[in-house]
Amino acid sequence: MSENPVTEGQQFPLTIKRIGINGEGIGYFKRSVVFVTGALTGEEVVVEATKVNPRYTEAKIRKIRKKSPHRVTPPCPVYDACGGCQLQHLSYPEQLKMKKDLITQSLEKHTRFYPNQIKIHDTIGMGNPWGYRNKSQFQVREVDGEVAAGLFGAESHELVPIENCVVQHPDTVKVTNFVRDLLEELDIPIYEEQRNSGIVRTIVVRTGIKTGEIQLVFVTNSKKLTRKRELIDRIQTAIPEVVSIMQNINQAKTSLIFGEETIFLAGKDKMTEKLGEIEFDLSARAFFQLNPSQTEKLYREVARAIRLTGSEKVVDAYCGVGTIGLSLAKRVAEVRGMDTIAESIEDAKANATRAGITNITFETGKAEEIFPKWIKAGFKPDAIVVDPPRVGCEDQLLQSILRTNAKQIVYVSCNPSTLARDIQVLAKRYNVKYIQPLDMFPHTAHVESITVLTLKN
Repeated sequence: MSENPVTEGQQFPLTIKRIGINGEGIGYFKRSVVFVTGALTGEEVVVEATKVNPRYTEAKIRKIRKKSPHRVTPPCPVYDACGGCQLQHLSYPEQLKMKKDLITQSLEKHTRFYPNQIKIHDTIGMGNPWGYRNKSQFQVREVDGEVAAGLFGAESHELVPIENCVVQHPDTVKVTNFVRDLLEELDIPIYEEQRNSGIVRTIVVRTGIKTGEIQLVFVTNSKKLTRKRELIDRIQTAIPEVVSIMQNINQAKTSLIFGEETIFLAGKDKMTEKLGEIEFDLSARAFFQLNPSQTEKLYREVARAIRLTGSEKVVDAYCGVGTIGLSLAKRVAEVRGMDTIAESIEDAKANATRAGITNITFETGKAEEIFPKWIKAGFKPDAIVVDPPRVGCEDQLLQSILRTNAKQIVYVSCNPSTLARDIQVLAKRYNVKYIQPLDMFPHTAHVESITVLTLKN
């Protein structure tokens, strides 16, 4: 392998060729790849190398010589420090084009398909790409003697206090700020990492955009919550929309938000949200899509993708609280779903009962273990919907799918790299009909997509 021609601290000119999966600009210096945070396609920049690896260089912009016509001023005051969004400096229509390109890049890198072999539709975007996130998880720490709530900065463990996050739903901001100020006023001990002392670590707020209900979860370092009664009373009096107040205990030194134990504090133990016509009861740890209006578009695309006659048996793998399976149930003979989180499965069952849907069953466990068990017992699915986490599908599940002869697969993905890897495996027996990108998280580098595969004759 040739040596990287760049040395740390070196400054050099660069032309940006495209945007990468983390929202960074990509250029080439003496044929060596350079990643530049905040640079846009077509820009000519002078950069400084900040990190040099044998195969690539990370760099920061020193000067923009030729600016992209699509560069805009980010509206967020802490955009550079926070790291929660990566693309606020790129106009929204261009973000949608870039997200389609991310899928093309992943196919080029991780599959043996030719770029023109697979039809990739234009990205489905949002009419208003701001204030869309229905859930916030803000860390709480003391900063300069005051209680602050915010996110850890990009690549750092420094808290960036956030007063108003422009991609969060206003209700989540309102509740977080009120609770932060209340913790200060009531002098409730705030978590301190170095000494592993204090109590409140994280404020988690989820709002029902359709129902107006709000759930608040205190993630704490101990079961004890000082001045609990007063805290709850003040919140319920000031913000009656908070219908569920919970406490989750996380004593581990970890970047994971939640611990295993959740305690009911006040109101009800779940909140309600609607997607389409179906109501969902959500417990504190249950996964639910963060952008409900785009989720409804996503499910419409899933429903449109599957050719249904009414007699089909459908599998909803990685089902969460059953959102996809329940949205399809009335149009098919039977749906089976599975997920690893027991609370999600309990919620899924309750959601089915509440909606009066009787042709759906849910089981707790790993998709790669439960699916083969069903097949062995004689279950024959006609269509399979997979919506895996960022790591993609386990190979064991993919191999089981290949043996089923299911006519259709709809792969809902939140990570183009693992999607490409998995469809390369499925391509042994399936044709890729098309890929439909969808923008679930405007102003970030994330892209969701729906891939439709049909069994080869």
